[in-house]
Amino acid sequence: MMSESDAAGASTRRRRATLASAGRGVSLQPVNGRSAAACQSSVTADINGDDGQRKRDHSLETVRSKSKKEKKKRRNDISERLGCHKTQESLLSSASGYNNYRGILNWCVVMLVLSNARLFLENLLRYGILVDPIQVVSLFVKDPYSWPATCLVIVCNVFILVALYTERQLSMGSFSEFVGFLVHCINMAIMLTFPAAVVLIVPSVTPVGGAFALGTYTILFLKLYSYKDVNKWCRELSTAKAKKLSRSLSCPSAQHFSDNRKVCYPGNLTIRDIYYFAFAPTLCYELNFPRSPKIRMSFLLRRLFEMLFFIQMLVGLTQQWMIPIIQSSMKPLEDMDLSRMTERLLRLAVPNHLLWLMFFYWFFHSSLNFSAELLRFGDRQFYNDWWNSETVTYFWQNWNIPVHKWCLRHFYKPLLRSGFSKMVSQSAVFFLSAFFHEYLVSVPLRMFRLWAFMGMMAQLPLAWLVSRFLRGNYGNAAVWMSIIIGQPFAVLMYVHDYYVLHNRQEVD
Repeated sequence: MMSESDAAGASTRRRRATLASAGRGVSLQPVNGRSAAACQSSVTADINGDDGQRKRDHSLETVRSKSKKEKKKRRNDISERLGCHKTQESLLSSASGYNNYRGILNWCVVMLVLSNARLFLENLLRYGILVDPIQVVSLFVKDPYSWPATCLVIVCNVFILVALYTERQLSMGSFSEFVGFLVHCINMAIMLTFPAAVVLIVPSVTPVGGAFALGTYTILFLKLYSYKDVNKWCRELSTAKAKKLSRSLSCPSAQHFSDNRKVCYPGNLTIRDIYYFAFAPTLCYELNFPRSPKIRMSFLLRRLFEMLFFIQMLVGLTQQWMIPIIQSSMKPLEDMDLSRMTERLLRLAVPNHLLWLMFFYWFFHSSLNFSAELLRFGDRQFYNDWWNSETVTYFWQNWNIPVHKWCLRHFYKPLLRSGFSKMVSQSAVFFLSAFFHEYLVSVPLRMFRLWAFMGMMAQLPLAWLVSRFLRGNYGNAAVWMSIIIGQPFAVLMYVHDYYVLHNRQEVD
């Protein structure tokens, strides 16, 4: 039997254990066969509820998905070992649908650069450095105190003022439509004949200076023709809708309008308006041109840098590369050595085409964008994707948008409205273009050989052949061939004839 002292000690130990466990917050006694820690985890699981269950389910799903992927991978490996072929087209076949040839394009560019670098190095080793900036000045003027080409350009202001005066008289009713038409015809006829006569008669006008002056007069001729037509259309519209346009007929002059106001006829007949059109990079006149909000100085300076850079490149490459090849071509042309002539033609094709591309970028992108930005002229579509041309017609419609717009608006569509067929109207457009090409070449050179005229007229049968028999890339290749080969052929013909003509004059 337990003594009273033993009972008291046991009671004391139980109380200490109870107090200690209460102080630690953990019961050391088992409850229904489970430890205190197990009881606490059970309580925690009850508090978390379904979250723990979802985590366990997610981990199980992850394990299962990994197992499935591993099984699928093993099956794929086995399938690849058993069979490695499937139905598919070769990459370069048209049926494959593959069209990413950027690497091949880069390869072509690298090969083109390397081949031309070799030719340029060979040129330097054979001829030395031929670039002479001082010689360029003599191409424009023979006498530094007499600049006839510049004087011709200054005189063109007279024709601008005559056109403006005629339109003002027509708007006020002082001139009848017939008298106004007659004055415009005389004015524009003199614009074409007067500078040509000066270039042919005055010996101090150089070929380059004459070509520059005649080019200026040709552009002005096309502009004033459009100016005449548009103002005539405005008069016809005002006559047909006199009541509706009675308020617009009293519009003030153009300089009183802000940029967000519209100018109406005859408020456009001002000196400021016609000179803005004379300098604007377009050949088609409008009463209200689209305007850009402001002049972007960074854009303007980039275009100016490109203009200066490319004009130096054009002059340098012409002196260093083109002139030696042309000079070496005179002997085969005189001897009519067909094989040597073909070799010189192909040799001239590369530098001529490179210079033509540089001229295109210099004029249609850099120069026209520079003038458009300076005048805040909004329409900057001076060219389209002519390099993708699959027909000759598409090329002539897209490489020179200002001329194409003028021909379409003032020549082609009026011919269609007059009852002419599309073929006749298109032939007339090419005939007009051929005339101006020959005008800008033969008159400055003071000889008439019609090579440029025949080259332009030959575009008609070429356009028919390419559109009829060639499609896609073959048509595009044919267009490129006509550009690359046709131009140097005309250059050689003119240079040969010019060389022979001047040699005869020196002998006489």
